[in-house]
Amino acid sequence: MCDPTRDDDSSKSRAVTKEKRPYVYRYWSWADITKALTVVTVHLLCLLAPFNYKWEALRFGLVLYLLNLISITFSYHRNLSHRSFKLPKWLEYPFAYSALMALQGDPLDWVSIHRFHHQFTDSDRDPHSPIEGFWFSHVWWIWDTRYIKYKCGGRNNVMDLKKQWFYRFLRKTIGLQVLMFWTVLYFYGGLPYLTCGGGVGGVIGYHVTWLVNSACHIWGSRSWNTKDTSRNVWWLSLFTMGESWHNNHHAFESSARQGLEWWQIDITWYLIRLFEVLGLATDVKLPSEFQKQKLALAG
Repeated sequence: MCDPTRDDDSSKSRAVTKEKRPYVYRYWSWADITKALTVVTVHLLCLLAPFNYKWEALRFGLVLYLLNLISITFSYHRNLSHRSFKLPKWLEYPFAYSALMALQGDPLDWVSIHRFHHQFTDSDRDPHSPIEGFWFSHVWWIWDTRYIKYKCGGRNNVMDLKKQWFYRFLRKTIGLQVLMFWTVLYFYGGLPYLTCGGGVGGVIGYHVTWLVNSACHIWGSRSWNTKDTSRNVWWLSLFTMGESWHNNHHAFESSARQGLEWWQIDITWYLIRLFEVLGLATDVKLPSEFQKQKLALAG
């Protein structure tokens, strides 16, 4: 088997072993341990919520989930990963900073993984390939950084972000930024705000995001002739801010709008459209009618 620490991008088509990988009894880097402990801690806080319940804290947690998720979808995903639209830096940077609090990694890490996902969708080199099982695509991949590096190579697909001091700063200080936020959360509202707020809100945000990687490649409908297993899952669209129109997204990945029909709810697109009307979002990309006709499935 090839060395998983090897950083080799010379061959885009290299095969990756299909041996069943151990998820527990393997080498764990400090990055893997930190990510796993973060996810486990948030889930434990959620389990403690009934014993520290306050309605105002739970309400805060639901608001936090909505704010975190919209920051992920608006900033990390459509703005930074796909450059679906442009923002002035004074607006781009605060959205990227707020997305840190979703505990899904810094922009360089998140964007790199997502770009690799589109480059190698459903192949052996997909970072969270559904061909390796539901739970791998849902969560296990997150704390196997050496395996991702083995499959995808170095993070040379985010040079546009690495050139910007702000994103390098966030990568270096993400632990401090998150710790500060959770400390403020505790001193403001005590355990109820940590458990009902951060715990419940964090768990909902985690699984809603992860379902796009897992469920949206297994269940749902297809409107477009893409060469992958992406699916549209209509009932998930409200919870994901429009991200579950996943077949739409893989068909037109640079589109700022993923709910392409009027009835396909896409809250992230509504926010982008608002900023466009205000003159703050520019170069907003949408698929042309020719592109749609080319990929449309036969009725």
